[in-house]
Amino acid sequence: MADKQAAPLLARLKAEPNSGSLLSQVGAIYHSDHQFRDAAIYYGKAVQVDPKNVELRNKLATSLYRSGDVDGAINQLNQALRYDPKDANSLFNLGIIRLHGKDDGRGAVAACQQLLKLNPQLSADRKTTVQKLMAEVLTTLSAQGGAEGKSHDGNKPYPN
Repeated sequence: MADKQAAPLLARLKAEPNSGSLLSQVGAIYHSDHQFRDAAIYYGKAVQVDPKNVELRNKLATSLYRSGDVDGAINQLNQALRYDPKDANSLFNLGIIRLHGKDDGRGAVAACQQLLKLNPQLSADRKTTVQKLMAEVLTTLSAQGGAEGKSHDGNKPYPN
C-alpha cells in the first residue's frame, strides 16, 4: 500500500533527488505503514540534505528504533542535541530509547532530568508524563539496588 501511495512522490524525486521535503514525505508514508526500514532510508536521505534539521533527525531516530537499530537511533538523537541541546522531543525520545532499547534506566532518567531542566515551558501533560516515567524508573532502580532496568510498566511510550 505504501509503495502505491509513495509512487507519485518517488516519480518527482527522479527530477528532484535532493528535495528534503519530498524525501521526508516519502519517509512519512513508509513510517505510517510501519515499513520502518524504508522510512529510515528516506529520512536518512532527507537528513543528508538538511543535516541540522532536528525534527528530521527525530523522525529518522524513531524509524531506526522501530526497525530495531537502537544504536543508530541514539546516534541520531545525540546529533540532534548537538544542534539544539534543549530540544524537548530529542531529549524525551532519548530517554525512552535508552530505557526500552538499552535497558539503561540511569540514562533515561538523566535525559528526562535534562528535559525538565531545560524546558520549563513544557506543557503540563508532557511534564506529568516525563515525571511519571522518571518515578517508575527510579522505583525500579531502587528495587533492584540501583541496577539498570526497564520500567516494570508494560505501557511503553514510543518515541515521537
